[in-house]
Amino acid sequence: MELTGKELIAYRTARFFQDGNVVNLGIGMPTKCLSYLPEGVDIWIDTENGAVGLTGAPKPGESYDPNVVDAGGKPSMLRPGSACFDSFRSFGYIRGGHIDVTVLGAYEVDAEGSLANWMIPGKAAAGMGGAMDLVTGSKTTIVMSTHTDKAGNPKLVQRTEYPLTGYRCVDYFVSELAVIHFSPEGPVLEEISRSTTVEEVVAKTGAKLIIPETVGILEDA
Repeated sequence: MELTGKELIAYRTARFFQDGNVVNLGIGMPTKCLSYLPEGVDIWIDTENGAVGLTGAPKPGESYDPNVVDAGGKPSMLRPGSACFDSFRSFGYIRGGHIDVTVLGAYEVDAEGSLANWMIPGKAAAGMGGAMDLVTGSKTTIVMSTHTDKAGNPKLVQRTEYPLTGYRCVDYFVSELAVIHFSPEGPVLEEISRSTTVEEVVAKTGAKLIIPETVGILEDA
């Protein structure tokens, strides 16, 4: 079955993970990646509130420890060999460069790979949380996002005016339309989905894209 929308984004993002990676999955859409892990790829899920080894929400009827929650405060299970620790040690772990991949959402990403995902001016915000540390300390940062917002405005812009979470920190932008890699020269259109064209992606992107001679097809199920 051909995947679309957020399911397609999650499936493609999960293809970045390598066996043994320590991965931090942000609240919301990134947690969908757990449903699409490639065969033979076993990853360790980190949460900045103090655990490595989460496996996701308990199944219906499965008993769980209410003290074990993910970054969004939702119940989660722990795998054998997992570890729990205090916030001080958690952020030392993150800032020490021990996270292989961070996956999170965005309000906007700009052409330099700078990320804005914690506040829109004029709207209430709970705070930046651990995102600033994660995008700085992780080896690879991936933004999962619809290509445009609900009003049709591009999420990938030439320069964001929103308060930054991180400066030049994003490595990949994965949407339902494309996979874009942030190179020193600028954002490179590496893949497009089967349901779109290069022209549509360019039209729905607010940043100037580098278009290679060969653009791949975004992998789906």
